[in-house]
Amino acid sequence: MSGTTTAAAALRRRAAGDGAGRWVVLVVLCVSLLLVALDATVLHVAMPAVTEDLRPGGIQLLWIVDTYPLVCASLLILFGTLGDRIGRRRVLLLGYGLFGVASGVAALAQDAQVLIAARALLGVGGAMIMPATLSILRQVFPDRRERALAIGIWSAVAAVGAAVGPLLGGFLLEHFWWGSVFLINIPLMLVSLPVGWLLLPESKGDRDGPWDVVGALMAAAGLFGLVLGVKRLGGGEAPLGPGTLLPLAAGAALVAGFVRRQRRRAHPLVDLRMFARPAFSTSVGCIVLAMLALVGLELIAAQYLQLVLDLSPLQTGLRLLPLTFAAMAAGLVGSNVLHRFGPRRMVVFGFSLTAGSVVALTAMGGHDNPGLLLFGFVLLGFGLETTLFGAYESMLSEAPPAQSGGAAAIGETSYQLGAGIGIALLGSVMNAAYAPGPASVPGVPASASRAAGHSLGEAYEVAGRLGGVRGEALRRAARDSFVHGLHVTLLVSAGLLLLGAVMALRLPRVMHCEQPPAGSATAVPAPREVADSRVSA
Repeated sequence: MSGTTTAAAALRRRAAGDGAGRWVVLVVLCVSLLLVALDATVLHVAMPAVTEDLRPGGIQLLWIVDTYPLVCASLLILFGTLGDRIGRRRVLLLGYGLFGVASGVAALAQDAQVLIAARALLGVGGAMIMPATLSILRQVFPDRRERALAIGIWSAVAAVGAAVGPLLGGFLLEHFWWGSVFLINIPLMLVSLPVGWLLLPESKGDRDGPWDVVGALMAAAGLFGLVLGVKRLGGGEAPLGPGTLLPLAAGAALVAGFVRRQRRRAHPLVDLRMFARPAFSTSVGCIVLAMLALVGLELIAAQYLQLVLDLSPLQTGLRLLPLTFAAMAAGLVGSNVLHRFGPRRMVVFGFSLTAGSVVALTAMGGHDNPGLLLFGFVLLGFGLETTLFGAYESMLSEAPPAQSGGAAAIGETSYQLGAGIGIALLGSVMNAAYAPGPASVPGVPASASRAAGHSLGEAYEVAGRLGGVRGEALRRAARDSFVHGLHVTLLVSAGLLLLGAVMALRLPRVMHCEQPPAGSATAVPAPREVADSRVSA
């Protein structure tokens, strides 16, 4: 027993040591990210099949999609800071186990409620995994140039997961039932748990004082309330209704209380002074805006390809492949681009390129245009990844190493918060532009018109039941209205992206680097590294 423990410890020391060992750690961390990325994208292709089998209501359908990012965003700060206290590797491995169990429950779900609960458990597991991977990466790569390259590879793997998810999901849906898209997580878990236990180094932040459990719970509840309120707005509920107003008010009060508590504590859970640094706060804002503008578009694009262009799930995955390949390319060249042009120009360029691609995609209509989709998706993927790479690298480099778990959690919270709000916001815009179309078809009963106004999939079902001239008219009107709603949503996204480009002007012009102390691959950067990275605009 002691021999096995000694051998495992030696493997971890070698993995965390000089030279190639750091890159072995990066491979293990990338597999962790691949797992989360697969789960995030594979469901988009499966949603029509889930809707047909489980027949969830409109609110349940939103919950199936939103629960994972909402729960994950709510708990990232809790688990990120917990990792700083008890060990990031330990939290990561616990997240692996929970993610595998939740995947099995989701795959076997027989109704929408069970699937929603399983997605919530997946969110808890994801909240354990994501900040741990970034904070371990921050510790293993103290040199900024190497770290930028590692983040580029790490983010390229996220794009691989986004690419493989729809393809693998499409393949599984054509041969098996929709639950199989969750089962693919289990083999990855069975490999990741023992490999991570053997190879990943344990690291903790040098933090004094007790872990603020009350503050962590306040942050989790507050973030959940805020995003829940926005999600209900996206579901069409009245802004002043109790189901919307109460979560928003409670969430805002809890977040405000959390901020006040952190400012007063001698040993805060999150050092809010990081937000006083322009590079850190601006990077966080850029991440939120990028996801706010774009995450809902991926879900809408999958529906457009399947329901408007009548492509199969596998064909849909293939059409989305250029977007993710372009994102992979941007991640791999991101380190050189960042060093040559600096964070400011890199992120501004990424936002502007992405906004241009979104505007170009407004030319999509009721008929297939493969050339336009290829052009738009390539620019979209490259621009989005360029934006997120520059923002993440600037944010992580600006944070003190001892607080890398909390900083990574803030970055991932921003990502997930932007994603959750984006789905609600863009979904609300889409529904507002889409719903009047099916309701305007003459000769269709009011109940059928209301049902058709919920989604394009429901409109097709209602049209099939009506049949004849009325059914065909409803189907055509719903399809045209969906395309109109897509155009409106794209323009709103473009506006948000241009706002992000203006915000990015506060980022530093130049990427400042300092070498870590000689002979220490995992040495903590000197305090000047953080101070010198704060360049005035």
